[in-house]
Amino acid sequence: MLEYEGTAYSGFQRQANAPSVQATIEEAIAALTGEQVRLHGAGRTDAGVHALGQVAAFDTATALPTDRLRDGLNHYLPLDAAVVEAHETAPDFDPRRHALSRVYRYSLLTRRTRSPLRRRFTHAVSGALDIAAMAAVLASLEGEHDFAPFCGRYPEGKPTRRRILRTAVWREGAEVHIEIEGNAFLPQQVRRMAAAVLEVGRGERTSREFEELAKSGRRGAAETALSPQGLTLRQVNYANFPPHDNATATDDATHAKSTPRA
Repeated sequence: MLEYEGTAYSGFQRQANAPSVQATIEEAIAALTGEQVRLHGAGRTDAGVHALGQVAAFDTATALPTDRLRDGLNHYLPLDAAVVEAHETAPDFDPRRHALSRVYRYSLLTRRTRSPLRRRFTHAVSGALDIAAMAAVLASLEGEHDFAPFCGRYPEGKPTRRRILRTAVWREGAEVHIEIEGNAFLPQQVRRMAAAVLEVGRGERTSREFEELAKSGRRGAAETALSPQGLTLRQVNYANFPPHDNATATDDATHAKSTPRA
């Protein structure tokens, strides 16, 4: 299981001329084991998006025990990324295809003054918010729907139906959290959903208008996506592993797949 602050990265997926989480972890693996591996992640977080429970896997022939593998990788990783847990899995384990659900949380900062300590992890907003209205419109998206209206750049013809399993909106001190659990997500889907929900909370969009937007079927109809720093991938759930939340505990979820030595 990986934890990282996404501020300095172009996203999880390797990019040709920009730093990525994937490349950073792969370079640490090479430094520790001498192996050139391909890291596979459960979610391709966008540039600036954080993770508390990203799950990733790679094939390795190293004889290092998993606890020493974890500690060795952390020795080579920069301070904004860490391997929280490492476990050996079946050779065919695929963190993306085998995931049952992913949990994302978007955090809004609602206090009157800016927060130097929380600016990298929240999106600052002003004015009162109707939390009940926000929760109600977000809950209306639970179930299986066509989420094309909340989709960013995505190849034409690819399916845009996804299933939302659970939603929640709540206030915690000066922060308001929007949490969404789904089987999978489209590019920018969570940030565009959060933006539309925020508009309802501010009174800038009615619940009826939100419903019409969600049912429009028009790709990218929700044009605004909130800034990436407020979004965190909290956890990824699997049938064979218990749910985990790295905010409160460390459970088994970053995996190295063993391969026979030549």
